[in-house]
Amino acid sequence: MISKKPSDIKSSEITDEQIFLNRRNFIRAGVLAGTTLATAGVYRFINPPPPKAVVTAEIQGITKPTDFRTEEKLNTFEEITNYNNFYEFSTSKTSVARRAENFITRPWTIEVGGLVQKPKTFDIEEILKFSQEERIYRFRCVEGWSMVIPWVGFPLKTLLEKVEPLGKAKYVAFQTLYDSEQMQSSFSAGIDLPYVEGLRLDEAVHPLTILATGLYGKQIPNQNGAPLRLVVPWKYGFKSIKSIVKITLTDNEPPTTWNIAAPREYGFYSNVNPNVRHPRWSQATENSIGEYTRRETLPFNGYPDEVAKLYEGMDLKKDF
Repeated sequence: MISKKPSDIKSSEITDEQIFLNRRNFIRAGVLAGTTLATAGVYRFINPPPPKAVVTAEIQGITKPTDFRTEEKLNTFEEITNYNNFYEFSTSKTSVARRAENFITRPWTIEVGGLVQKPKTFDIEEILKFSQEERIYRFRCVEGWSMVIPWVGFPLKTLLEKVEPLGKAKYVAFQTLYDSEQMQSSFSAGIDLPYVEGLRLDEAVHPLTILATGLYGKQIPNQNGAPLRLVVPWKYGFKSIKSIVKITLTDNEPPTTWNIAAPREYGFYSNVNPNVRHPRWSQATENSIGEYTRRETLPFNGYPDEVAKLYEGMDLKKDF
């Protein structure tokens, strides 16, 4: 679903032409008052008030391993927190921060179960006590834009080891929170909610795959998936499910939200691949947010040495 940009809105869509002409029948004072109100309304639509400053707690004891960081220029905190997709709150990337301001993330638990020896429900405060690392990863959206983000988190493998997956477990399914009192409806979002995603187990336990608890050294803001989100840097961003409440080990490939919504356009794997175009646009280049020129998209988003072996012998030409 693509939201209409304010610059695309015609004046005729803001004020009906006949109503405008009939305003000549009002006294001058009324016209001036109405014009002032209309102008103010249009201005607020085009220039919505900025979200409140994001203030989250510092994450203590963060380590910075040198083998999990790109040396590319980081996007700013403001760019990362004010341009992102989170359809539960808005289909407009620049509105998510404002709509998610009052999202309640405490108390919060994550249920981990399915084909495991020791199913457990984790409290977010317990998870924040896991050893936390800074991972500077490229982030590539299927829509053709990208960022470089300093996440804070820990390997998903760490959490899975605590519940001891059974030998017959082949996949990991994820589910986000859906609260109709805090979030918009499935109808407004244009997708079924709650949001669901999935990985193969070998993808889930890969060293690059993390559960992110923060960015720029602080706990993750609401609009970016507080308090816990998945980050899989070699896949398109919609695979990195936000605000996780449930993780299930299974022997069957789990359903995923965008594959349900548009199976011809979004497959299960969705690895970043410049040679496989989306049915409606090319993936050969990308717009790096904060820059004014497009750059070439890298296979596996720049991580082929680490992950290409996971897909040896597979035909990924129909990755979508």
